[in-house]
Amino acid sequence: MSDISHFFQPINTHDLINVSQLKEKQFGQIFSIFSSQENFPTLENIDLAIIGVCEDRNSEKNIGCGLAPDTVRNYLYQLYGGSYSLRVADLGNIIAGHSSDDTYFALQTVVDNLIRNNIVPIIIGGSQDLSYAQFLGYKNLEQTINIVSIDSVFDLGNPEENISNTSYLGKIILYQPNFLFNYSNIGYQSYLVDQNSVEMMTKLYFDAYRLGEVRDKIEETEPIIRQADMLTFDIKAIKHADAPANPYASPNGFYAEEACQMMRYAGMNDKLSSLGIYEINPEFDEHGKTSHLAAQMIWCFMDGYYQRKNDFPSKNNVNYLQFHVVMQDEKQEINFYKSKKSDRWWMEIPYPPHKDSKFERHTLMPCSYKDYELALSGEIPDRWWKTYLKLS
Repeated sequence: MSDISHFFQPINTHDLINVSQLKEKQFGQIFSIFSSQENFPTLENIDLAIIGVCEDRNSEKNIGCGLAPDTVRNYLYQLYGGSYSLRVADLGNIIAGHSSDDTYFALQTVVDNLIRNNIVPIIIGGSQDLSYAQFLGYKNLEQTINIVSIDSVFDLGNPEENISNTSYLGKIILYQPNFLFNYSNIGYQSYLVDQNSVEMMTKLYFDAYRLGEVRDKIEETEPIIRQADMLTFDIKAIKHADAPANPYASPNGFYAEEACQMMRYAGMNDKLSSLGIYEINPEFDEHGKTSHLAAQMIWCFMDGYYQRKNDFPSKNNVNYLQFHVVMQDEKQEINFYKSKKSDRWWMEIPYPPHKDSKFERHTLMPCSYKDYELALSGEIPDRWWKTYLKLS
């Protein structure tokens, strides 16, 4: 593994909660923490790495969110671990570059190195334009990826303008050479998004799920999140009453419990290899409520991670059931797979023989039992159809 220690500055634990007074099972005692120049964590046998990025220079009207990493740590270190053996390192905060581009490069390099060594980075921002650097961390991995964003808006912006926390997604979509296969938004609010953006999502065969669609059936976000290689969470997707630390926080949004449930789904996703939580501004927080919630969200992600089943269907895997559905017009057949370990579902998308092999990893699509029921009724599930069109 390449040496990445020079990208980081150690955490001044004296400015946080007194780690030495924490109990044995609390995170501050369990994590391997970079707290002095001489003790950068050894990353052998590490599963998860916490990365603070105090970067907010490209933030529009949320300057101050770069102070979030240490405020979140203050609550995270006090939480107790579960019944599993935690192998977590806190690498400290990435040193801010001379320009934001320098910080992006540092984060991109760190993410690339960690993913190559099967370590999942948990990024605490900072502004959400850091998602662009998180995305670039996959650039040299020679695969196309899926991004899931939990956000109340799309952040497409104007592609001709400089990158910001309101335009990073447009930069990702237009990046060349393109290695984005699919983008899914969970929780957008219709009155905050112009119709042209919604129509563009449809034209690109991307997925966008309104807040109202998923609020009453949060379990239906699980297969959406299960397809992600990378997940980015804008804290303003949570309602102001539960997460006030953002100037754009809305009276509507996800409840804290729903945010934590989605983070557990993310942790349980066998293929998810990076997580970013962004846009927490301590200046707007009330009694540390949002930072406390973010710490609990990370706890839920870790809890999910250590419940991973590694049950992705394969030809040699006997731990799943296969269901074959012939559509009513007999012109299409869909194979469904159900894991015996977790009861999770997938459906198979036909792979065109002429297609580049880099897309082959997307032919088994996470789904739910409802998709199977829909196929039995003679209707092709929407997510099957969108993926089929993209592969074709």
